[in-house]
Amino acid sequence: MEKIKQIVQASIDVKQAVLKNEALLNTVNNCVNLIVTAFKSGNKVLFCGNGGSAADAQHLAAEFSGRFYTDRDALPAEALHCNSSYLTAVANDYSFDVIYSRMIKGIGNKGDVLIGLSTSGNSKNIINAFEVAKEKGMYTIAFTGDTGGKLKALSDHLINVPSSDTPRIQESHIMLGHIICQLVEAQYFGA
Repeated sequence: MEKIKQIVQASIDVKQAVLKNEALLNTVNNCVNLIVTAFKSGNKVLFCGNGGSAADAQHLAAEFSGRFYTDRDALPAEALHCNSSYLTAVANDYSFDVIYSRMIKGIGNKGDVLIGLSTSGNSKNIINAFEVAKEKGMYTIAFTGDTGGKLKALSDHLINVPSSDTPRIQESHIMLGHIICQLVEAQYFGA
């Protein structure tokens, strides 16, 4: 029982650190404004991640394309790993490192937003995707851990959760992602 309490407290501690980090909260607010502007301009939001971060990417994309709180029209958002035939073909024929960058080359447009989730900030396939996104005039948002890793230099907006503990980082990623989805939905649809 004590170990369970320690884990819950560790999660709370990271969220308390997020709550006290005004710069991070301002970044989250800036991301909301960027995404609302992108949607209003006819652009889309694309997500990428690996493992648990891929699951979180898919979850957050679904909050936009499905709904969050409001019964409303779908918003154009997609997680890039959901086409398993594409993913396995490109990983096999080229490299796992290019699965996302190749997709961005094909469907990314100027003004779109690419959101990459990587607790280390050093996932090669996400770094490559951010580089291609920059070339195409897309905006980039990275959800990372404390240091931001290599994605820090490639991000227009860095949401770096103040922790180096992967599960605690991911818990805060989904919380912050939910906040963004809720506020984007409210602003875009005027709720």
